[in-house]
Amino acid sequence: MDIISAYREVGTYRGAAAISGTTPKTVRRVIAGHESGGAAPEREPRAHNYDAVCELVAERVAKSKGRITAKRLLPAARAAGYEGSARNLRRLVSERKALWRNDHHRGRRPAVWSPGEHLVIDWGVLGGLHVFCGVLAWSRVRFVRFALDERAEKTLGLLAECFETLGGVPAVVLADRMGCLKGGVVANTVVPTGDYVRFAAHHGFRPDFCEAADPESKGIVENLVGYAKTDLMIPGADGSGDPFTDLGAANAAAAAWCVEVNAVMHSEICAVPAERLVIERELLAALPSLRASIGRTVTRKVDRLACVRFASARYSVPVALIGTQVRLHVEADRTLSIISGPGEGEVVAEHLLVAPGEASIHDDHYGGPRPVPRRTVRPKTVAEKAFCALGETAEAFITGAAAAGNTRLGPELAELNTLAAAHGEPAFGDALARAVAFGRWRAADVRSILAAGAGTPQPTRGGDVLVLELPVVPTRPLSAYAIDITTTDETADGGSTAVGGSS
Repeated sequence: MDIISAYREVGTYRGAAAISGTTPKTVRRVIAGHESGGAAPEREPRAHNYDAVCELVAERVAKSKGRITAKRLLPAARAAGYEGSARNLRRLVSERKALWRNDHHRGRRPAVWSPGEHLVIDWGVLGGLHVFCGVLAWSRVRFVRFALDERAEKTLGLLAECFETLGGVPAVVLADRMGCLKGGVVANTVVPTGDYVRFAAHHGFRPDFCEAADPESKGIVENLVGYAKTDLMIPGADGSGDPFTDLGAANAAAAAWCVEVNAVMHSEICAVPAERLVIERELLAALPSLRASIGRTVTRKVDRLACVRFASARYSVPVALIGTQVRLHVEADRTLSIISGPGEGEVVAEHLLVAPGEASIHDDHYGGPRPVPRRTVRPKTVAEKAFCALGETAEAFITGAAAAGNTRLGPELAELNTLAAAHGEPAFGDALARAVAFGRWRAADVRSILAAGAGTPQPTRGGDVLVLELPVVPTRPLSAYAIDITTTDETADGGSTAVGGSS
């Protein structure tokens, strides 16, 4: 017999339970469900200690558009009579926020990109190293490079490198509201800097900026920044987990990583980005014939010293550029690049910035190092010309005498010419050379040397060590010179004799 029939038969829960072989509690639940038509009975809502402040919390959540926290609401709830714990209030605030978001969802939808239309860029930072990321929206080709800062010169330089890597220029570049590219905001409209406007006009694209504090509007590049951090920056260059320490090695690893990820099928577009780029490149604008001047660039004229002035300092350039116009560009690492011509774009010299008043000179610009200054002897009078006609020894004598302070050198030249005529040029030349060697700068000294004649010693510097081969002679061992002492037998007369001798 079933439970309902047993209950109708006996009329009690306990009796029906004994007949059906179950418990009275089960019989009561089955009978209550049968009498309610099979539906579960309604349970009375349980009272909570925060019921008195539910309306207050809902009002504050709606007023703050779901941004207020339970910590900020707790003092107001206490003032309204709430006596529960902060944990229960957090539960209430979380429930009210969820209800508010369900009624006020922004209703985002996936973006539909057109080929050749958008390039999305953004910066990220991890461990002090900045990463520049760019995504060509339709083909999903990714571009990643590293830098030490996020200045405008570096940003525009990496953007130009991105265009060169893609092989063209898209119609729009969508960026975050970067301080390096943003000149101001008027009525929620971003005003780009003058350098960015000139850069965009040079390449032929339209600069665009996303909404403030709205990562969803550029989620395509936000995902790339996170991907680059976890897959490229955190493992390090060699996969050991160490962060990059060298900027050059980091950029080399980034270039190789981009080639790798662009050659793999993308999960969103179900295609290989590198293959789609071949199609999209036909819709990109052509690269300009000249690369834009980025950063602090000025024009200077090369002076007659083959130098240009910048910030009250001199910097050398090749002498072939004297009189021409060159452009000076300061890099982020305080390197001054000198570019020849207004549009050639060839770097002819690079210098590190120096302090005002100093000069940075490269010997290669002048054909070699600076020669040692030499004051040439130029005779003018008859006596000077006659004496200097003796050759280099006479010029050395004049130079040495002047350095020694011989104020009588001019009048004594006539006496020296007389001695040269009296003794002949060969003998006078030898005496003059001896006077130069020993630092004797008077005419009387030269006369004394000539009077001494050829018998004077000619001291010279010590030469190389003289090595001679000595003759080989027969030798005897040291044992041959030892003294042997032997004792002989007693003689016939009863005495003994000690005889010493050498063999």
